[in-house]
Amino acid sequence: MDEIYRVQRHFYDLTRKYYLLGRDEAVRDLAIPKGGAVLEVGCGTARNLIQIARRYPQATIHGIDISREMLVSAATRVAREGLGARVLLGEADATSFDPKALFGRTHFDRILFSYTLSMIPPWQEALRHAATLLAPGGTLSIVDFGDQRRLPQWFRKGLRAWLASFDVSPRDELPGWIAGLAAECGLTSRCDQTRRGYSMRAALSCVSR
Repeated sequence: MDEIYRVQRHFYDLTRKYYLLGRDEAVRDLAIPKGGAVLEVGCGTARNLIQIARRYPQATIHGIDISREMLVSAATRVAREGLGARVLLGEADATSFDPKALFGRTHFDRILFSYTLSMIPPWQEALRHAATLLAPGGTLSIVDFGDQRRLPQWFRKGLRAWLASFDVSPRDELPGWIAGLAAECGLTSRCDQTRRGYSMRAALSCVSR
């Protein structure tokens, strides 16, 4: 990943903002409780973390990424925004990280996956691990590429070929899989295709533990 992002990190956000649709809505809808803690898995350049910090000034913000190169850019941006005391970053594998070792805490009120599941080969393991880190009343939110089934076939085929060239794979099986995970972990789930299936919004919620 570092080889991929060593150069890309410098213009990553500029190129992604036109097709990673729904990220801002996902941040807006987090509804982090006062004094709550949020974790973004695959935080990249901290673009979302900075938006979260601005929108939720009383929240504690955490972000992990497996790419050290991306975290260099993230740390620079966070420092530039004067958010170093509130936005904590860690280099970690989404499938197995220890939040206690990284951040000194074991659970989070909100967890966000923003266009990262389509880039994590063992995405099921990443989701299963994150689900164990939800605090009572917590929500795990997902925004990513959808199945595009209500879009023209030529568009769907072209988009998927282009995404595959960047090792990005829409997780068409996510709706059924996340429902199964919810039943397994005693959570509730929802999953909706948005923008005619271009993107997908999903969530796991912990009512009690």
